[in-house]
This record gives sequence, structure tokens and C-alpha cells, in this order.
Amino acid sequence: MADFDWQRRRLITQLERQGIVRSPAVRDALMRVPRHLFVPDEVRQNAYEDCPLPVGLGQTISAPHMVALMTESLDVKPGQNVLEVGCGSGYQAAVLSVLLNGEGSLVTVERIPELADLARKRLADLGYGNVKVVVGDGSLGWPSDAPFDRVLVTAGAPGVPVALVSQLKVGGMLLVPVGGRGFQELFLVEKSGAGVSRRSLGGVVFVPLVGEDGW
Repeated sequence: MADFDWQRRRLITQLERQGIVRSPAVRDALMRVPRHLFVPDEVRQNAYEDCPLPVGLGQTISAPHMVALMTESLDVKPGQNVLEVGCGSGYQAAVLSVLLNGEGSLVTVERIPELADLARKRLADLGYGNVKVVVGDGSLGWPSDAPFDRVLVTAGAPGVPVALVSQLKVGGMLLVPVGGRGFQELFLVEKSGAGVSRRSLGGVVFVPLVGEDGW
């Protein structure tokens, strides 16, 4: 039987040595979330390899280094109101849930009902009770729970979705891959009283963000 705890520790230590995992809070969250329980049985043995894995219906779970990079960049803290676009298997939502530490709220939007149902059950069974999984067009955000302190998009968009910026609080941050279907740049968008700024964190590859303000 695979020693998943050992594999997880080895992977996170590797990400720390690479300078991707920097904060104790993110390290703790990655250690506490069992990635192998968020992937299908047939790829479970690869759960702690640093690569994306299929989760069904044409969707993937991001590589651990990308989850770590995005989580570090978003700087989620307890008490914040967080929106995730693209729930997938629910793994990134679980990591964010740990960072919220039972305070604040997390809404994660998934466009594929079957994936949403699986993620909702998995998150509930594993005790991530502050995560609300909803079905909808994530490119339009989730207005009923806005405004948000943090917004994380786990799919590539042709541009920064206008609705997501409008649902961001002043002082809030949005992380979104922007570009073509095959390659994007990861942008950190910050909203202040003076307006909206953005900076690139480098090149990435995500599945397309499908929706009215996506593909």
C-alpha cells in the first residue's frame, strides 16, 4: 500500500526547496489536505507527483506546484469571503478552506453538475464544512455572495472577466489565467480606491474557462 503521508511530505518539502511554498500557513494547508482523495482511483498512485491529473469529464486537477503558487499569491486569511471559479474535484477549495480556518466563507462554482455533486459530497465527507459548491457560469461570478476579498479562477480566460472584477471588494485580489486556449499568463489583479491594476506571475496552461465571459 502506498505511503501517501510520506509522499505528501516529500512533495511539499520539494516545493519549499524550490521557493514555491513560503508561508507556514500554506505549508500546513497542503500538508493537511489529502490530494490522493481528490483524484480518481486509477491515478491515485500519481497523486503526489508534481503534475496535473485528469478528474473526469475533460477536467483536471492542477499540478501541486501550481496550487501552491496560486495559494501563496492569493494570500487568503481567516474571515475573508472567497470565490473560486472552477471547482473540479474540490482539492483547491479544500486548501482554501483550511486557510480560512473555520472563519469567513468560500463559494466554489462548477459548470458541470456531475463534478459539482462529486466535489460537494467529497468535501462534506472530509469535513470541509465552510465550502459551498454551486453550479453555474463561473465567468459571471456569484453575485448573491459578493463582494469577495479574494477570487481564484482555475481555468484560462480570453480576458479578465468583468463580472469578477466588479464583485471584488476594494482592497481585494483576483487571480486569473488569461490568454489563448493552449497557453495563458497568470495575472494577479488588485482593486484599490484608485482603480484596478494587474501584474503577470508568468506563463501557465489551464483548461478553458467556458462561459459567457469565457470561451
